[in-house]
Formats: sequence, C-alpha cells, structure tokens
Amino acid sequence: MPAAPRVVHIDEFEAVQGPGSLTWRPVRLTLGVRAFGCNAYTAANAGDDVVEPHTEGPANDHQELYFVATGRATFTIDGRTYDAPAGTYVFVPDPVSHRRAVAAEPDTTVLSFGGSPTFEPSAWEWAFRAGPLIRTDPQRAREILEEGLATHPEAGSLHYNLACLEAVWGSREAAIAALRLAIELRPEAADWARGDEDFASLRDDAEFRGLTGSS
Repeated sequence: MPAAPRVVHIDEFEAVQGPGSLTWRPVRLTLGVRAFGCNAYTAANAGDDVVEPHTEGPANDHQELYFVATGRATFTIDGRTYDAPAGTYVFVPDPVSHRRAVAAEPDTTVLSFGGSPTFEPSAWEWAFRAGPLIRTDPQRAREILEEGLATHPEAGSLHYNLACLEAVWGSREAAIAALRLAIELRPEAADWARGDEDFASLRDDAEFRGLTGSS
C-alpha cells in the first residue's frame, strides 16, 4: 500500500518560539519530508525577524527558496534589501550569501524550502513551455525543445512536441522522423497523434497513418 498523504493547515503545526523573535513551525519534521528541507516562520509584529540572520555555507551547500505566504517581509541578502509582499518568492542560490528577513506587517509568515542542488528537472517543464508557442513563436518553441532535449535526449514528450512543430510548419520528413522516435520512446504518443490537430497536414500521409495506426 502506498504511504497515505498528509494534509495539514499551517496553523496546526506546533508553534516553537525562536530563534530570536520569530515563531518556527517544524513542517519537515512533522510531515517526515526527506526530499528537501521545508519549514514555516511567523513574526507576530512588524519589525520582528521572520528569517533569522544566517548563511547556509560553507558547512553545507544548501540553496534556499522562501515564499511569503501572508503579510509582507523585507529581505536583506548580502547587504541588499528586497521588498517581498505576500505571494513573493525569494531564491538564494549561493549558500554563503548572508540572509535575513524582517516582518513589515504583523503576522507575516514565510515558508522556506532548502536542500543541496541535486534535483534533476523533468522533461515536462520544457514540453509545457514550448507547447503554447508552437503556432505563435516557432523559433522560441524550437529553442526550448532543443534545450530540453540536451538534458533529456530520450524524452518522448519532447520529441513529440518537436514533431508537432515540424508538422504545423510543413516539414513533413522532420515531423515523421521526430514522431517515429517519440513513439519508440513513448508508445502512447501514437494515440496522442491520431487526434492532435497539429498533425492535420499529415492525416492522409501513408507513413503517418502507419506510425499511428490510423484507420
């Protein structure tokens, strides 16, 4: 049986006082997250710390991402200040950067996420970015797909999107070649292509029909 999900409102996490004037909510510990560090911090009053002054290096190589969930915070990173109202992400890529955040409004809550930069992004990020541009900005779509394929050369979804691009813009041979590879890598791509309007120009093409099993 798969592990059951846990759904917890932020107010249900234990409220631990400190460090300093902030309140720490131990999200990672409570949920048992192992993939990355994640916590929440709340400052009751404007002027209180909502991220304590610290660095993440050189003892470790953690990158940190902060999200201002409620209120407003003022971040100071390596001496430069940044206004961060609710809804703002603040990414600190360098572990040795000194960072601190102070609440600019009462009841400001900041979520933090951190870990070593070992994550390998999935191919869908490039596929989702390129898809809407196939008809409106084909050059940019191609650049995105080529970038994705450099990282994921065997991603069937990226080859499929490339086939769509070639078909829409009249490159039959390139479209067929990309579609063939996409189907080899992800057989379900044949089903996708049968009903995809991007391949309208190839509906009566014998090779396309053979690849997709079109009747």
